[in-house]
Amino acid sequence: MSPARIYNVLFLCTGNSARSILAESLLNRFGAGRFRAYSAGSFPKGQVHPLALELIERMGLPTEELRSKSWDEFAIEAAPELDFIFTVCDNAAGEVCPVWPGKPITAHWGIADPAAVEGTLDQRTLAFRKTVRELETRIRLFINLPIATLDHLMLKEKLRAIGQSSHES
Repeated sequence: MSPARIYNVLFLCTGNSARSILAESLLNRFGAGRFRAYSAGSFPKGQVHPLALELIERMGLPTEELRSKSWDEFAIEAAPELDFIFTVCDNAAGEVCPVWPGKPITAHWGIADPAAVEGTLDQRTLAFRKTVRELETRIRLFINLPIATLDHLMLKEKLRAIGQSSHES
């Protein structure tokens, strides 16, 4: 992997409506020029969760290209060649994934589903904010890795360690 190239990253979750969408937005912001993020789901819900969209807009990030989509879009020959794939929900991590072009490095970055939180609007919004903080912590650790100088096994270990980190507020 060359330091001059842009790394393609796919975030996977079952529904592709909240966590993976948030991760896509955050990496495209913080990793601009070095990373291009995408998201998809094994069983996409068909729409982005309204609280995820609202939070992304409040952060000043674009929402035009965000949509809930199947991971099948990234398993075809015409898809971008992926360098990294991160599962952000436990269900997607346990599913049989398609064969990805390019043999990307994979890691599991499990995060609680904010869309599953019930309660008041404030409680649900707080759950989405917590998810963003956890994703941002992991993404910042990821983009600061010396990717070009790490061998495959060391890089995989560092990505696994990032997935086990958490942000406590």
